[in-house]
Amino acid sequence: MATLEKIRSKAAMLVIVVGLAMFAFIIGDFLNSGSTFFRMNQQRIAKVDGKVINIDEYQERVDQMTEMYKNQMGSTSLSDEYMAQIRQSVFDAMVQEIVLGEATQKLGMEVSPEELFDMVQGQNISPLITQMSMFMNQQGQFDKTALLNFLKTIDTENIASYPADQQEQIKKAKSFWMFWEKNIKLQRLEQKYTILLGKAVSANKLDAKAAYDDESVNSDLTYAVEPYSAIPDASVKVTASEIEKKYNEQKEMYKTKETKVLNYIVADITPSKDDYDKAQQTITNLKDELSKTDKVGELVTENSEIPYVDAFFSTTALDEDMKTFVATANKGDIYGPVFNANKYRMFKLVDKTLAPDSVKISHIMISGKTEDVARAEADSLLKLLQGGANFEELAKANSADQSASNGGELGWFTDATALRGVNEEFRDAAFSTPVGGYKIVKSSYGIHIIKVDERTANVNKYKIADVDMTVSPSSASYSKIYNDLNQFVSKNETMANMEKKAKTAGYQYVSNASVTPDDQTLGSIKNSRAVIRWAFQNAKGKDVSEILECDEKFVVASVQKSYPEGYAPVSAVAPQIKARLIAEKKGEKIIADLKAKNLTSLDAYAQAMHATVDSVKFVNFATPRIAGIGVEPKLNAAITLASLNSLSAPVAGNNGVFVFQVYNRTKDATPYDEKARVDAINTSNAYRVSYQAIQELINKAKIKDNRIRFY
Repeated sequence: MATLEKIRSKAAMLVIVVGLAMFAFIIGDFLNSGSTFFRMNQQRIAKVDGKVINIDEYQERVDQMTEMYKNQMGSTSLSDEYMAQIRQSVFDAMVQEIVLGEATQKLGMEVSPEELFDMVQGQNISPLITQMSMFMNQQGQFDKTALLNFLKTIDTENIASYPADQQEQIKKAKSFWMFWEKNIKLQRLEQKYTILLGKAVSANKLDAKAAYDDESVNSDLTYAVEPYSAIPDASVKVTASEIEKKYNEQKEMYKTKETKVLNYIVADITPSKDDYDKAQQTITNLKDELSKTDKVGELVTENSEIPYVDAFFSTTALDEDMKTFVATANKGDIYGPVFNANKYRMFKLVDKTLAPDSVKISHIMISGKTEDVARAEADSLLKLLQGGANFEELAKANSADQSASNGGELGWFTDATALRGVNEEFRDAAFSTPVGGYKIVKSSYGIHIIKVDERTANVNKYKIADVDMTVSPSSASYSKIYNDLNQFVSKNETMANMEKKAKTAGYQYVSNASVTPDDQTLGSIKNSRAVIRWAFQNAKGKDVSEILECDEKFVVASVQKSYPEGYAPVSAVAPQIKARLIAEKKGEKIIADLKAKNLTSLDAYAQAMHATVDSVKFVNFATPRIAGIGVEPKLNAAITLASLNSLSAPVAGNNGVFVFQVYNRTKDATPYDEKARVDAINTSNAYRVSYQAIQELINKAKIKDNRIRFY
């Protein structure tokens, strides 16, 4: 009984304990079962109108576009600036796909499989394809056969028939193609949507006549102007209430993304005197080695920023220093080293020859077979050619390359392009085989029968070893600059203290730099995205950042102000509003002073304005920028409405107060063509609608952009 009483007395405590235990059990189970949910949130790069864009999907698209750019530029890597542009372009495209998809789905609008087929390989192929250089013939015209051959090559069923070393390349080509096919479909959907909207915005004859009148009547005038800059800002007063009123009137102008205002310290990562001395000694030693070695290629590749190219170049491919050098140099001579723009440069004339600058080549490529089978087939074809068979016909029937449709013609090659584009064996055969002759060679693409179609006249050509060596900070110099900055930061602690002592310590101090999550660089500092990411992700509770490396600089930053996404506060935009109000008040003051003087001539106005009378011709209502004056829409309107030979009243423009007199008017002799005018306005409207409609969909969409977490 006593025990029961004891339990009753502790009942409330038991309920709490049991409740907590049950809550722990439930929440623990939720966290375990919901781990996928949390991972999904962590992988979310953006959310557009409730639709999630995850990092894997986004990165795949970025990778596709990156490969496309690499292929187009013939590069194995892209700069940080290019990558930033690619990431932004992909993000914009994915947002547009979502909002456009929502809008067109409501209308029941789509691009059918049949329509896409027609744009890809049918009768109405998309300009995105017809303008690709890979599908153009030697005359620069679109070659549909080349396109169809390409599509046949990347067909999934055919990829397995190619050698393993080629299959990866073909898969990349297929990925490249799927990227463009998606873009073609999106472009067509956008086109259908904007055409539909554009048809709802149609010009009539009144619009056409007004547009004609705006442009056809031109005025010649004399004028005087008193610029606002002639009056001190202190002569007019702008109150805080006036700024707030103007802000409220124009609030839509001040929509902004989340913004951070930074102050920061910059330390340049530069070589020390010791680094320069060591570099000079290194290049001096290299000159001695370069003068003696037979293995020039190995020495250059190991020590130069520019890899050695074992090829002959004509003077047209050389820079000015090389041209001057080879004009008098003998084989084995060395130029330099010379020091310029923080770099040592030196080159050696390895060899020179008299040979054609370039040769024109055609080929038959046998691919997708074992080397023995491919060579046997090449030997059979070579016998046919030697027996008088037509090369172009054999190429069309037997070559696996897309040039087959053009009779195997590859175009012109120099020593270097043949070496870089194919290989050394191909290059040597191309320049040693006589015109009209054939040669069988091997490359990573397969077995080729090459034919030399033409060659240029012999010219002097040079093989040059080029050693370029930029003087860079050593690890010791790098560490010293870092440690010195670290001590400076530790000693001064706050950005306010650092500001006072930065100049004395040899550092640059920058204040009030505004950045948004979309910004890729901080001011003019290259590769400074890390600073922006710190500002948006890690700034809470920290006065200053850690030392962040940005290209050739160290940066230490501090967040001074933060503005949430939405409308910029009055305080943030007050300076620019105040500047506009000052201009407006100066205009009012100038006009009031001029009217009080009761002036009756342009010369009198010019004297009162401390100006000279100037003139301008051919101004009409539609003139976008008046010569010698600038963009002044109020002045355009006043000139158009002014009576001939009458002195105008003062006009307050964007940059000053104007007084003018129209002394001549001429009407354009071009006859009025109503249909042409209507068509021109409709074309202009269609272009404007095509941009504004999609942009308005994006503006109205609910977009949560989390890219700052990843990039």
